[in-house]
Amino acid sequence: MRSACLSLLLVTACWALPFRQSGFLDFMMEDEAGSGQDEKTDVSHQGPSVRTSPEGPKCPFRCQCHLRVIQCSDLGLKTVPEDIPADTTMLDLQNNKITEIKENDFKNLKGLHALILVNNKISTIHPKAFSPLHKLQRLYLSKNILKDMPANMPKSLQELRIHENEISKIKKATFEGMSHVIVMELGSNPLKSAGIEANAFSDLKRVSYIRIADTEITEIPKGLPSSLSELHLDGNKISKVTASNLEGLKNLAKLGLSYNEISSVENGTLANVPHLRELHLDNNALTTVPAGLSDHKYIQVIYLHTNKISAVGTEDFCPPGLNHKKAMYSGISLFGNPVPYWEVQPITFRCVFDRSAIQLGNYRKK
Repeated sequence: MRSACLSLLLVTACWALPFRQSGFLDFMMEDEAGSGQDEKTDVSHQGPSVRTSPEGPKCPFRCQCHLRVIQCSDLGLKTVPEDIPADTTMLDLQNNKITEIKENDFKNLKGLHALILVNNKISTIHPKAFSPLHKLQRLYLSKNILKDMPANMPKSLQELRIHENEISKIKKATFEGMSHVIVMELGSNPLKSAGIEANAFSDLKRVSYIRIADTEITEIPKGLPSSLSELHLDGNKISKVTASNLEGLKNLAKLGLSYNEISSVENGTLANVPHLRELHLDNNALTTVPAGLSDHKYIQVIYLHTNKISAVGTEDFCPPGLNHKKAMYSGISLFGNPVPYWEVQPITFRCVFDRSAIQLGNYRKK
């Protein structure tokens, strides 16, 4: 139950959409996993509880504490509380007014697994602030005013969410040795392609999800790890996609490139992502259907709506014969393009699972 309790509370902090506070008591459980005891049972013969004992850990003033989960959110705090219990595994400090993380703010929290600092006013983090946190797995720093990536982040980190800050540069040294990271969220920062060093993400050997959306980057970052299964680059200023951009991403299953300025996808690009299943290219400036879709074995969903595509050929999506081992499409969107849909031949969609999977529509000039 303890892991379920932690997971439910973490969901509110890690979601990329605007944060909505949930009540702490919504996540409270009646007993700790593995205890074998019901908290409602009479404990008069069991002696005093460690938590309620005068010598036991104290809960910071105005905070709520339960099963090593310390919630101090929405309290107007300007600094990190000093009396946080040393056995804390999750510390929730979101929605406060903290401006600085000092060197010794977490010095006694060696067993901390999750730290939530979302929606504060943090502009400075001491280079040694995270040094004691050898077991930290989740760090949420979104919605602050950081201009630089934190230094010396724990090598144990598995999830980093630092979107909606003022970060403009990512150096290769930032993620050095962080081989356990699985999720990386960097969106809504004033990042530019020139500010992301080549191979900045190369040390993230296990990362499966990276999101760099709503920034100023003009090209897909170079040297992305081959472990990636999801890459979200929506809402940027990318103008073209080349084969070299996606080289080595053999495990990529989902690629989001919506709301960019893409006018071309180089022939051969899709061959570099052989396990791609879902491709989002809607709201760009494409004039033709990207080459290679008909030869791609696994792709099932392709979003091409709201582009400048004026014609669709009979072999743009499906191979010429019916004996090819190709997955059936479950979704193709083409609405919002200047295509004369009455001229599109039905055979064009012969490898689509169902007619309802095809989204066509009228084109309106802006």
